[in-house]
Amino acid sequence: MVVGLRLSRIGASVVVHMGSRRVTLIGVPLDLGAGRRGVDMGPSAFRVADVDERIRELGLEVEDWGDLPVKIPETQGPGDPRLKYLHEITEVVGRLRDGVGRALDEGRTPVVLGGDHSVAMGSIAGLARHFHRRKEKLGLVWIDAHADANTSETSPSGNIHGMPLAVALGLGTPSLVNLAGFSPMVDGARASLIGIRDVDAEERQNVKASGIGAFTMRDVDERGMRTVMEQAIKRATAGTAGIHVSFDLDGMDPDLAPGVGTPVPGGLSYREAHLAMEMLADTGKVVSAEFVEVNPVLDQRNGTADLGVELLTSLLGKKIL
Repeated sequence: MVVGLRLSRIGASVVVHMGSRRVTLIGVPLDLGAGRRGVDMGPSAFRVADVDERIRELGLEVEDWGDLPVKIPETQGPGDPRLKYLHEITEVVGRLRDGVGRALDEGRTPVVLGGDHSVAMGSIAGLARHFHRRKEKLGLVWIDAHADANTSETSPSGNIHGMPLAVALGLGTPSLVNLAGFSPMVDGARASLIGIRDVDAEERQNVKASGIGAFTMRDVDERGMRTVMEQAIKRATAGTAGIHVSFDLDGMDPDLAPGVGTPVPGGLSYREAHLAMEMLADTGKVVSAEFVEVNPVLDQRNGTADLGVELLTSLLGKKIL
C-alpha cells in the first residue's frame, strides 16, 4: 500500500508529513536515564522485529542511520544523585537533536528507536529548533504510564528518564531545558499526555503547572480512546506545523508489553493503542515519532518490540482495509 501524499505550506517552504516522505531510523541505545539496565538493547530489538522491512511494505522509503554512540554506566560515575549521568545524557541528546534536525532539513521523517525516554529531549529539541526557525510551533502527543514530569527537586530517584516531558515543557535544569536554544520547546496548550496511571506525589504539581492536557487511564476508561484522542489531536494541531508522537511502551498493559523496565498494571489495550495511532495518521500532520523503553532482557520472544513496530506502522498509515 502506498500512502497518499500530504503537504502543508509554511511560508515558502513545504513540509511533507509522515506517511508520505522518506523515513529515517535513528537508534539511541541509552539506558543512563533509567533505573535498571537493558533498554540500551531496545534499538536492536526493533531491528530484530524487521522494523525497516515492515515500513517498506507500506510503500515508504526507509534509511537506517544506525545507532548514536552512548557511554555505558559501568565506565561512568553517576554524578549528582538528583540528576544522574547528566553530562553523559546531555551529550547524547545533543547529538540526537542535531541528527533529527538534519533529517528534517533533508525532507526525511525521523523515527527514533530508544533507549530510555530521556531520548525524547533530543528528539523534541531537534524538532522544536527546526520549526522555530520557520516561526512555527510543534504539537506533542505523549503516551506513557508515567508523567515523566519530574525535576531534580521533585524526583524521588534522580533518574532523568522521569524528567523529559518536564524539560520539553520548560521545567528543569537549564542545560536540558535550553537544548533547542529557547524554552519551552513545546507549549503545554499544544501537548497531551495519555495513559498515565503512576504519578509521583510532588510531580503532580509540575503536570498542572505545565498546562498540558493530561488524560489518565480513568479518562480513557470513562470517555473512550476516540474522545481522548480527538481532544489530544485538537490541542496538538492548534496553530502547529506538525505533531511529534512520543510512545513509551510501558503505556501498554504489561500483559501485552512485558518487556519494559517500569511496568504498571491497567494500561492501554491493543486496540486502544492502535486506534490512537490510526487517528494520528489520519490527521496527516505527524512529522516524527519515537518508541522507547523496550527492555529485551525482560521481554518474551521480542514481543514488546514487535508490538512497537506494529504501532509504528499504524502511525505511518497502515490500514485494515
